Amino acid sequence: MEYVIKTDRLTKRFGDFTATNEITFEVEKGEIFGFLGANGAGKTTAMRMLCGLSIPSSGTATVAGFDVYKQTEEIKRNIGYMSQRFSLYEDLTVQENIRFFGGIYGLSNREIKTKSEDLLEQLELKNEAKKLVASLPLGWKQKLSFSVAVLHQPKIVFLDEPTGGVDPVTRRQFWDLIYEASAKGITIFVTTHYMDEAEYCNRISIMVDGKIEALDTPANLKSQFKASSMDQVFYHLARGAKRSD
Repeated sequence: MEYVIKTDRLTKRFGDFTATNEITFEVEKGEIFGFLGANGAGKTTAMRMLCGLSIPSSGTATVAGFDVYKQTEEIKRNIGYMSQRFSLYEDLTVQENIRFFGGIYGLSNREIKTKSEDLLEQLELKNEAKKLVASLPLGWKQKLSFSVAVLHQPKIVFLDEPTGGVDPVTRRQFWDLIYEASAKGITIFVTTHYMDEAEYCNRISIMVDGKIEALDTPANLKSQFKASSMDQVFYHLARGAKRSD
């Protein structure tokens, strides 16, 4: 079994405050891994360490085979990232965004040209290629953001609440893109506040006050907590939280 993320007692402290407290888990290649928790649980801090943006205080972790302490630049080259807040430059056109991020990810001009044409065809955005991203509906922006994040075929893509504010139909279409990427061997590491989306994940971890309180498949978690939905599982665990943003 190939693991693309491995952590062992990974911890981040800010002075006397422990944001992420000895978290240990593994994520398999091609897995859709849900990383859940209420505000203040420590999700963002953990994700920043895994993306090579923050050095841990203690513990160990590897991402795509690279050490989070010593090989942060190699990690950044082998991952994709998308957030609800920022993923595209709205003052650039659709095509300019694709070219820009292709360049950042180190693709050749030929690769960028080919992938750009394929992407515009796949997303049915050929007629919008020269339009500013700012003019696109939110759903199209999100689908374009995800597609750009996996343009370079990263080993892992980190999605930080990617479907916030998007209507249910577009969210379903967005998850179709996630399934397609997973089928190609790209590992999906996703945070979300939508518990129906948690049901789409292969496995889920739920953080409370900096610690992982539960980690299993959606079906097993519902069985363990005698719940009919992931909403009930989440509320059962999160109501015991002592801290928030």
